[in-house]
Amino acid sequence: MSILHFCDEEPAVVHPDATVADAIQVMVERHVGAAAVVDGNSVVGIFTERDVLRKLALSGLDPGRTPVKEFMSTPVETITPDTSAGDAFATMIGHHFRHLPVVDRTGKPLRILSIRNLLEARVQELRQQLDSLEQYVTNDSFGG
Repeated sequence: MSILHFCDEEPAVVHPDATVADAIQVMVERHVGAAAVVDGNSVVGIFTERDVLRKLALSGLDPGRTPVKEFMSTPVETITPDTSAGDAFATMIGHHFRHLPVVDRTGKPLRILSIRNLLEARVQELRQQLDSLEQYVTNDSFGG
């Protein structure tokens, strides 16, 4: 299964010259914790809730006038649609990331993977396995 299956359909994307307020608005509207910062067809940064808390909150700068490029995280680790869920999860855990942009072979952004999406899918899979095991153990038919 492609890693794109675990991503939201429309990624939150902003231009480097967009204001921090614009980036936050995009994230709020899409109910996500990160926006890819895209210049042309390339991901040049990522702006996350952590950037708001760690960099912007106490800076004293006006989010409505400050370009997101001043607070985005860069360089950006990206993955491709061919990346396995396990490898993506390992990258996220290893680097303490909660979001990874998914790009095509040319670097064009496709979607953003959230660790929340991976965990929700894994929990669903484990629930199904548990339900199957419970059904097997409690089977009351012949030979059971």
